[in-house]
Amino acid sequence: MEFNEMGISTEELAGQLRLKPQSLRAALCRDGHYFGLRPRKMPNGRLLWPTDAVERLTSPRPVEVAQ
Repeated sequence: MEFNEMGISTEELAGQLRLKPQSLRAALCRDGHYFGLRPRKMPNGRLLWPTDAVERLTSPRPVEVAQ
């Protein structure tokens, strides 16, 4: 499985949202999520956010999420 299919890194997500990566990490530490998004923690300690995270955060309407 390719890295992009698994998720996007904190740095990539922050860049697309025009935030600092630390803003995402701080919200995750403080609240347990970033506006309802929770990343997966990889065995090496890195976080992978859902590939549709930007769409879910910037969409004017709720996006259907397959469970």
